[in-house]
Amino acid sequence: MCSKALIYNVQLVDYKLNTPGAVETSDGIITAVITDKNEIEHRLQKTSDKTEFINGNGLTLLPAFVDMHAHFRYPGQTQKEEPQTALRAAAAGGFGTLVLMPNTTPVMSNFETAKKIQAELCAYGLADVIQTMSISADFKGTDTSHLDNITKSDISIISEDGHDVQSAALMLQAMRKCAEKGIIVSCHCEDVSLVPLAAVPRKKAVELQKTGANAKTLAPLFEEAEKILALAEDTATERNLRIAHTAGCNIHIAHVSTCESIDAVRRAKKTDGSRVTCEVTPHHLALTNTRNEFVNPPLRSEADRQALLEAIKDGTVDVISTDHAPHTESDKQNGACGFTGLETAFAVCYTNLVKTNLITINKLSELMSANPAKRLGLDCGALAEGKKADLVLADLNRNWKVDSSKFFSKGKYSPFNGEVLSGRITATFHNGRKVFSE
Repeated sequence: MCSKALIYNVQLVDYKLNTPGAVETSDGIITAVITDKNEIEHRLQKTSDKTEFINGNGLTLLPAFVDMHAHFRYPGQTQKEEPQTALRAAAAGGFGTLVLMPNTTPVMSNFETAKKIQAELCAYGLADVIQTMSISADFKGTDTSHLDNITKSDISIISEDGHDVQSAALMLQAMRKCAEKGIIVSCHCEDVSLVPLAAVPRKKAVELQKTGANAKTLAPLFEEAEKILALAEDTATERNLRIAHTAGCNIHIAHVSTCESIDAVRRAKKTDGSRVTCEVTPHHLALTNTRNEFVNPPLRSEADRQALLEAIKDGTVDVISTDHAPHTESDKQNGACGFTGLETAFAVCYTNLVKTNLITINKLSELMSANPAKRLGLDCGALAEGKKADLVLADLNRNWKVDSSKFFSKGKYSPFNGEVLSGRITATFHNGRKVFSE
């Protein structure tokens, strides 16, 4: 793509727009959003070597998505994912910005290392990344001194994702520090003391699964583990929200998955307003525990899924994030939690939320683009003059069968493999430059 371009013959969709039109970009910025047919025609008739005209062929043009929760496994876990594979998967999925979790090898607790990794990944030019730091140094749960000398401009969000901070006192200490600096604390809410209790039936289920045991045999074991893990999420969610309230901290609750936890967020929002946000994942919106998939938090009951859908409709849910968590084939066979999600996220959400008339395409754009961009203080996420030219072309009328073997991600396992989804990303533009084309 040239430094200046006009993308025309498209349906413009963001959190409030839904109209035919065109978008003009220059040097990575949206310079005009045009809905007047005569004005578009006038611009098309202008001949200039400096402008590239891109016919969208009637497809839908949206702002690129912002993922507040992804695992690139870098540095130190390249057997699971590499920078190039993760970034190409992000581009193919329509993502322009991604927040990366700190459970790398070593744990991302050093400011200089975090900035170095962030700069290294951004240099590929396929997407922007925001590298988080851990809440406690090296995930040990005993020290927060690594947070003392950072500022919001250095690190805008921290997390202990992969597990939670066990000490309430240390969490309060960290949240007070972040409250002073305006840094967001993203919480993986889980009482880790309960996790070993859930591991017993889960381990037995894995062993039986290897012997070819049927779903009826495995179900009670998964259900027992699910009850314990639901308790682990619910008690930790309540705790972290109350600590954030006391600290006056900006808190973001990651991958909410239960009725009780989403209700806790709903109540906290009434007290603390915009300081409280939360995310849900595509897989928790689309799947239930009948699938016996290994993911943390686990897939929940249909009642929990319906509670998340209701929370999307009433505005309790702010963001849809992927929790992209690729593993090697052997890791998955041995019960590793998580799976790749960047390349299916939009289609899963469009199929299960928009095609079912639960929400509009504008609302989906708000959840995947505008809201996370606003929460992170980014100048993207909308089709508006002055915003970054991070854009996505999507064919909303196209049905396609997921073939995870063709994913750009190194992690080939997907619970949606073989399913037919609606809505296909056909092109992604980052800073006005095409970085993916189907």
